[in-house]
Amino acid sequence: MEPKNMQSSPLKPYKYLLGTQILLRILATIFTLASTWIILTSKQTVTIFGLEMDARYSYSSAFKFFAFANMIGCAFSVLSLFLASVLGHKGLVPKNSFYMFLHDLIVMAVLLAGCAAATAVGYVGKYGEMHSGWMPICEHVDKFCHKVTNSVMLSYFAVFFYLCLTIISANQSRQIQV
Repeated sequence: MEPKNMQSSPLKPYKYLLGTQILLRILATIFTLASTWIILTSKQTVTIFGLEMDARYSYSSAFKFFAFANMIGCAFSVLSLFLASVLGHKGLVPKNSFYMFLHDLIVMAVLLAGCAAATAVGYVGKYGEMHSGWMPICEHVDKFCHKVTNSVMLSYFAVFFYLCLTIISANQSRQIQV
């Protein structure tokens, strides 16, 4: 009986990194899809003093932008998952890592912009802006506000996943020889 060779393959860390990237891309896809689904189905109708008040994501341009940013993030997450799987099996190519870095950075920026817009409108919806005369509405349409909050929270997790992917891609692409 011979003892097994304890040396690790030089590709072993790369395989772990590829697995981590694929996992993060799957999580980003799931979280952006869930966030999109929640924001698109968020609506509530209440009656206040005999007046019917309707709250929908489509009434706010910031929430519409947020929904579209998540749709774009989800679509590009699926695309990058496919590309990472295909390019990952070809081995570590710093040029490909640089393109993935740019992709991840742009998707993260789009998602972050959508989250920021939705957070700003959500804050005004929850607390109002007394100087401008905007009253808080979340005490009246609490189900709508909770769904929007959950959607924004899921999207922020997707931003975090893309931040991790951006760091990983940047680290891999720094091996480019100019």
